[in-house]
Parts: sequence; C-alpha cells; structure tokens
Amino acid sequence: MRASDRAYVTILDEIQSGILAPGTVLGEVDQSTRLGVSRTPLREALGRLAADGLVVQASPRVTVVSDIDADDIRELFDLRRALEELAARLAAARDTSERDRFAALAAEFARTDAAADPDAYYALIARFDGALDAAVANDYLTAAMRNVRTHLVRVRRLARDKPERLAASVSEHRLIASAVGAGDADLAAHATHVHLHNALTSILESLETSA
Repeated sequence: MRASDRAYVTILDEIQSGILAPGTVLGEVDQSTRLGVSRTPLREALGRLAADGLVVQASPRVTVVSDIDADDIRELFDLRRALEELAARLAAARDTSERDRFAALAAEFARTDAAADPDAYYALIARFDGALDAAVANDYLTAAMRNVRTHLVRVRRLARDKPERLAASVSEHRLIASAVGAGDADLAAHATHVHLHNALTSILESLETSA
C-alpha cells in the first residue's frame, strides 16, 4: 500500500470511529510524524479526505476535521433517501440472480441480535449494501451511495448505544431484504423510506439529548 493510501485509510478510520473528533487540528508536522510518512503523501491523503468532505482547510498548512451538526445530517439523509429508495426499487424490479442472496440476508437479519454485537450487525449491513450495489449494477448510483456511506459511519455512532433503535433497525433491514428478494419494488422502496425516517429521527434525538 502506498504511503498516501495508508495515511488516508488511517485518518479516515480515526474520523469515522470518533478518535479524531470534529474540530481536531491535523497539522502537517504532527501528522507526518505520527503516521510515519513524509509531507507529500500526507498532503495527498488530506486532499482526498477534503474531497470526501471529512476535513477542511483552516490555513495552507493546517487542516481540521469537519464538523457535523443536525442540519448536515438532515441534508445527508435527504440525499440518502433519494439514492437508497431508488436503489431498493431498482434491485427489486430487475430480474436478477441476486434475489436468493437477499432472501438469505433477510434470514440473517432475523437471527441477528444487534444490541449484543453492534460491530457484527454493521458488518452485516455492509454485506447488504454490497449486495444492493451488485443488484443495481449502476456505477453512477453506487458511486454516489459510496460517498454517502463514508459520512454515515460517523453518524451511525450516535445510535450505537440505543438497543431499542438497533433492534428496530434489524427488523427494518429484514423487511427491505425480504421485499427485494421477493421482487416487490414498491414495498422495498417504502420499507427503505420508513427505515431512513426512523434512523434520522433517532439520530436527531440523540443530538438533542447530548446538547
């Protein structure tokens, strides 16, 4: 792996996990030393993160982790709703061999205890997202969703400590996967809409509680 790629992956993971909180200063000298890379690959990594919207330039040599507030989250979910409802509808409507895969994923969601192992649950969601991308088979749509998911990892942390929300999310994903597997495009889109509405409501409530 190139030095710039290694730096990008490390900082991305730290931002998404909350190790690097919003507003954290990422000075070139400090980060180069910490990550064991020279300034050129570090600048490349920070440039990619800036393009992702995860960091912003405070000065020519100082970068900070971007903030994320309620308005940002609402805007993110506006885009997410448009993309994911369309993806679910397309995946269900297309005659594809992926249908059995979604039925199997629905069965996995039915057996999942997200509150007991949130990390395993989010890994299952990642596999569901991968299956959705494969079924849609639209590079433009999946690229747009990939960018949204980059930010969602940060946002999802706000709901990780709410067992009741995790349990509801499992049921919602099971219904979406079942609908796609059954080829019911309307139900797949509607179930996605309900899931995203509930997820956004829960996250905004978490922000208000912590404010």
